[in-house]
Amino acid sequence: MESIHNWLVNSGLDVRYVWIVIRVVILVGLLALGLVVYILAKTIVRRLFSAWVRRTKNTWDDLIFEKKLVSRIAQIAPAIVIAIVAPMLFHDDPTFTRLVDKAIVVYVILVLVLVIDSILNLALDVYSRTEVSKRLHLKGLFQAAKLIVILVAGIMVIAQIIGESPIVLFSGLGAMTAILLLVFRDAILGFVAGIQLTANNMVTPGDWIEMPKYGADGDVLDVTLTTVKVQNWDKTITTIPAYALIQDSFKNWKGMSESGGRRIKRQIFIDVESIEYLTEEVTAQFRGYRFLKDYLEAKTAEIEGHNQMLDTGANVRVDGRALTNIGTFRAYCVAYLRNHPKIHQEMTLLVRQRQPTDHGLPIEIYCFTNDIAWANYEDIQGDVFDHLYAVLPEFGLRAFQQPSGADFQRLAPPEFEIKN
Repeated sequence: MESIHNWLVNSGLDVRYVWIVIRVVILVGLLALGLVVYILAKTIVRRLFSAWVRRTKNTWDDLIFEKKLVSRIAQIAPAIVIAIVAPMLFHDDPTFTRLVDKAIVVYVILVLVLVIDSILNLALDVYSRTEVSKRLHLKGLFQAAKLIVILVAGIMVIAQIIGESPIVLFSGLGAMTAILLLVFRDAILGFVAGIQLTANNMVTPGDWIEMPKYGADGDVLDVTLTTVKVQNWDKTITTIPAYALIQDSFKNWKGMSESGGRRIKRQIFIDVESIEYLTEEVTAQFRGYRFLKDYLEAKTAEIEGHNQMLDTGANVRVDGRALTNIGTFRAYCVAYLRNHPKIHQEMTLLVRQRQPTDHGLPIEIYCFTNDIAWANYEDIQGDVFDHLYAVLPEFGLRAFQQPSGADFQRLAPPEFEIKN
């Protein structure tokens, strides 16, 4: 060092700048040494891990290289070497030595944060390949762990720079709580909500959710600590704040997907004027229908037994019971659905009559398909109602429909017929 100092002075360099130049040269040399050590350490560590990975049959250990864990571990080696060499080179300047030591500590803290980040990414990737991850999504918790690590590391770095104990800074956070809550309100709400969503398994990727307030109706792509990303059926992307799913209501179709059945709940409005008793001729014709044969035999025996208890002078249709076309149609609907290969027979199935409205008498079909795929579900539902609407005339029934211009045209006298 003295020889270098004398040479620089003899070269005409101002004495005030000689030691600065010497320190800069030494620092550059230390950085170059650190780079060489990093390359060597990375090569050695990579070979050690490669040999270990080849000996194991697990597939998850291949992710060690993909998540940059090896290179980040190797980054600690230069800090160790510089921490050993620097005091020897700067033994005559304790102040500069302390600055170098602080820089090394800060560097090590940052490298450790990167190493922990790689370990968490590796653990999350391994967990996401398990069957449990499909039911319990933990990405939010891993992100929370990363956030805590970064927060602790940041406080330790600040404490190292200002020369205070980290405990003093942690205790000082209590006085800043009100300000932090005000400034980072959305981030804190999202953080808490993300943990609740994950812990309660409320939303996981792949779920179909509906949230009209935010224009969301589609599959969940990702659940992070602060947001939930939804791909709508029109292929647009909606990002919802995580706390919104806690504060507001939303519909999750996961239960439908897991049950294996998708509900059909639709009404056929019957024109009340088309409802009437069945004649013996029509009843005899219906007995030839496979779906009505058993029903008519049982119902006819029940009605005849009831009517036999009436007075001989009673009007059977008025005072007793008789078959109607609307009741027979309901029985036909039930039998038709019970024999439909695409209707789930283990779930609720009923055909019920609702309260009449000014649009007629509603006959509601309530059942579940055994195929939950959207396109297949719509095809099944369409086929069922295509058939039921087409079979209505067989029962002497008419579906109610608001009159249109064509209806009035058919009713108009010839001299007032509307010409196209």
